[in-house]
Amino acid sequence: MEKAKYIWMDGEFVDWDNATTHILTHTLHYGNGVFEGTRAYQTENGLAIFRLQDHTKRLLESAKITAIKSPFSQEELEKAQVELLQKNEFSGNVYIRPLIYLGYGVMGVHHVKAPVKVSIASWEWGSYLGDEGLEKGIRVKISSFTRNSPKSTMGKAKAVANYLNSQMAKFEAIEAGYEEGLLLDDDGFIAEGSGEIFFIVKNGIVICPPNDYALQSITQDTVLKLADDLNIPVERRRISRDEVYTADEAFFTGTAAEVTPIRDVDARVIGDGKRGEITKKLQSAYFDVVYGRNKKYEDMLTYI
Repeated sequence: MEKAKYIWMDGEFVDWDNATTHILTHTLHYGNGVFEGTRAYQTENGLAIFRLQDHTKRLLESAKITAIKSPFSQEELEKAQVELLQKNEFSGNVYIRPLIYLGYGVMGVHHVKAPVKVSIASWEWGSYLGDEGLEKGIRVKISSFTRNSPKSTMGKAKAVANYLNSQMAKFEAIEAGYEEGLLLDDDGFIAEGSGEIFFIVKNGIVICPPNDYALQSITQDTVLKLADDLNIPVERRRISRDEVYTADEAFFTGTAAEVTPIRDVDARVIGDGKRGEITKKLQSAYFDVVYGRNKKYEDMLTYI
């Protein structure tokens, strides 16, 4: 990770190396905090944040779900993100990480008296799963870990505690020689990746599981809109493991992953073992949106 000049913390711009917190900060011990992942792209008209309003709204909704009261409004948080990117003077594409967390002051699992802190970091960051992965696809392993059940946690919150499940799935996949993990739900159907939404293509139809076990994905929503624009039929239904193995194409979507093709799952080659034609169309259309080349979706961009 490349350092930037500043990180926004509780209304102030702090030098990167001075953006610290106490070792007894509540979130560090008990895992209640929420965050976002947002990207900004260098377009022909300058740096632009993609779907800033939607990401900031989801951040505050995550806080509400986990019973954290944000001291800053959506408008204040959006303004802070814009100003942070302006002050950091980036020359490349940027990743933005807002975080609402519980600071130092109380100990014990009852969290409501802990001070609520907010920070926003940003840095230049390329493709999460690699530039080569965007073109040639990645290798994926179905995890031995089940995705967090809605019976025991709240998956619609982008909560820090939820990502232990993701870390273990990712660790297991990489140790086994793959690049990403794919988690099943309680009933053995596909849930999502460690940090991505999963799609397959079969007989020209794009198929994506419901979001029962998955975060309400902003990138997924964008890709579904683009599929409609391209007259690509879409089905939202459960997908079984064996159906994945015989898919014509497969891909992940997410703010970090963007639109990343999958070339094999559990050593079963998907389609031709390379980026499929429908995946390529959707990927190209997605990059047209985020780089400001599709005027229909210009309102999704906030220029700096």
